[in-house]
Order: sequence, then structure tokens, then C-alpha cells
Amino acid sequence: MLQQAKEPQLVKKRERLLKGSEDLILSLYTKGMSVRDIQNHLDDLYGYQLSEQTISNITEAIMDKAKEWQSRPLEAIYPIIFMDATVLKIRVDRVVKNIAAYIMLGITIDGKKEILGIWIGENETSKYWLTLLNELKNRGVEDVLIFAIDGLNGFNQAIEAVYPKAEIQRCIVHQIRSSLRYVSWKDR
Repeated sequence: MLQQAKEPQLVKKRERLLKGSEDLILSLYTKGMSVRDIQNHLDDLYGYQLSEQTISNITEAIMDKAKEWQSRPLEAIYPIIFMDATVLKIRVDRVVKNIAAYIMLGITIDGKKEILGIWIGENETSKYWLTLLNELKNRGVEDVLIFAIDGLNGFNQAIEAVYPKAEIQRCIVHQIRSSLRYVSWKDR
């Protein structure tokens, strides 16, 4: 008597990937796992083998989505935009480096917070902020009422070059941090 071949349980016939595996791969990738680590993880947990190329193709798809998000059109007017960079330590080729993550957060006319963009640079400079402000203008932002910024040298001039009518305010958090330098540690 002939036995009928069973349908595969994990990956159905004619399917390339396990349902939800793309989300799992992207999640592991965003947590810092390498392509090889993801490949070994899938094999260990599920007995599911994917080529490094397939995993790379899946992770590259997230980069395309990120680029699309980064270049999306923005609203014409923002009452306030907060601009700051934060220094992150990342490992590149087994060496830990400092990089600056430039972040712009806008408040819409409806009062909703919206991340306008996140960019990566070597270190925070007003020249790079000027480039990002021009990009903002090209993405449709015609007017900003107030920019809240830190005390970076040349920052005000960069904003005035692109949005000359905007008000510039030093961020209250940065003002407090700056003033705390003159206060004894026990009185803070």
C-alpha cells in the first residue's frame, strides 16, 4: 500500500517562507543580530533553513521602507519643531564609534507629535543641520513658527538661512542643564 506524502507542517507547499518569518527576521535584525546569527537562530529554534541571501533580501526591504519614510512629504506648516542630536555608541567592524543621530520632532497644527526624520552623521554640526533644514523645505515644509534647539554654535544662522521668519528658542531642558553648571552638586 502506498502512503500519501504528507503536507509540510511548517512551510506549506509552494510557499517560500514561513508565515510571520519576515517579521521575525526584521525584529531580530533591528535588535542587532547579524544575518548569520539570524540564520542560525531560525535553524536552532525551528529547523528552518534560509540562505544568507534570502535573509539579506528581507532586511534590505526594511531599508527601502525607511528611505521611503525618510523622504515622505510633510505638512506645510508646523507650529514648533524640536531639533537635537544624540550621540550613540555603535560597533563597526569590531570598533566602537560615536555617531550622532539627528532627530527632528514636529508638532502639527492638530497638536500631534510627528517625527519628521532621523539622520545619522559623524558628529553634530550646524552645517549638517543646514542640509537637513533644506531637505525639510524640499519635502514641503513652508513655514515653522518656533524652532526649539540647543546652544550649538551656528545653529541659529542655519535656521535663519532657510526659515528667516521663524522664532528660535533655546530648549528649556538645555537651558536647565546649562544653568546647573553654576549650581553646586548638593543644591541641584
